[in-house]
Amino acid sequence: MLKRVCKIEKDSKSTRNVFKKGDVLYSKLRTYLNKVLIADQKGYCTTEILPLDFNGFVVPEYARYVLMSNYFLDYTAECCYGVKMPRLGTYDGENAPFPLPPLNEQKRISSKINSLFVLIDRINENQLSLEQFVNQTKSKVLELAIKGKLVPQNPEDEPASTLLERLGIKKASSDTSHYPFKIPKSWEWIELNSVLEYEQPTKYIVKSTEYSDTYSIPVLTAGKSFIIGYTNEKEGVYKDLPVIIFDDFTTSSKYVDFEFKVKSSAMKILRARKDIANIKYIAFFISITRLAGNTHKRYWISEYSKIKIPLPPLAEQQRIVEKIEDTFKTLDRILDSLKAIN
Repeated sequence: MLKRVCKIEKDSKSTRNVFKKGDVLYSKLRTYLNKVLIADQKGYCTTEILPLDFNGFVVPEYARYVLMSNYFLDYTAECCYGVKMPRLGTYDGENAPFPLPPLNEQKRISSKINSLFVLIDRINENQLSLEQFVNQTKSKVLELAIKGKLVPQNPEDEPASTLLERLGIKKASSDTSHYPFKIPKSWEWIELNSVLEYEQPTKYIVKSTEYSDTYSIPVLTAGKSFIIGYTNEKEGVYKDLPVIIFDDFTTSSKYVDFEFKVKSSAMKILRARKDIANIKYIAFFISITRLAGNTHKRYWISEYSKIKIPLPPLAEQQRIVEKIEDTFKTLDRILDSLKAIN
């Protein structure tokens, strides 16, 4: 029992508990939070905290690990009383079963646990670093893609200039000196409004916000939440897919290839001209060309539709999309494998 290897001292002049340096401080309130500390100096604490003095019979680090273990948590879960703020009674705490190996073995156990925790921390740090690396790599892949450096050009592809001329579509400008980077000879600069058509989402707005996971039609926003719920409304469902939904205020965008309804009119539904552009290629471009939006201006017509986009031959756009998706899948598998190890 815990009381056989430690003692609890109270201040004789008050209801407070007193502790000294090296005591293990155990919180009786909501024990599942695992608030267990080793005191680095003497002091006082409330009666909600048990200061455990093991008097040299138990290594404090070992005691702390025992009190934080699943074994001890299971014990306290059975003994605690109260619903909103469950607490462990002092009697049950003092009479808790306590595994007690020899002192030297306690030291070895504590040392081993410490070393494992250090290893776990390193793994978590490396995972965070890897996640950052993966995100940076994805951004670099997209940057290479829109500069014509991700896949080789095929001289048999119909040049973008020929395609635009055949369809009677005006190029952005013959003077490319003011553009941010050079593109391959078979590419052309063109405004987004020449390859994308937009539609107002008014007739696709959901009428009721009583969503349920049992319904089948997702309700979308172009923001971070994306799918905000599911509706059972059958009228006004958007079906002309795939499209890009574009938040007219924040300039967030999402590629969508499934039927949907929308939350509000504060967006545009963008469709690509299939004879000119691969919509996934356009979606990738938009994802790294986000302007700083605010809530006082609609951005698609005023600015975004006029952005110049580097347009590869149609066949090359497809190869670029396939290369991006294949690379992203590989990077995601690496992250998933690391998470599985943890």
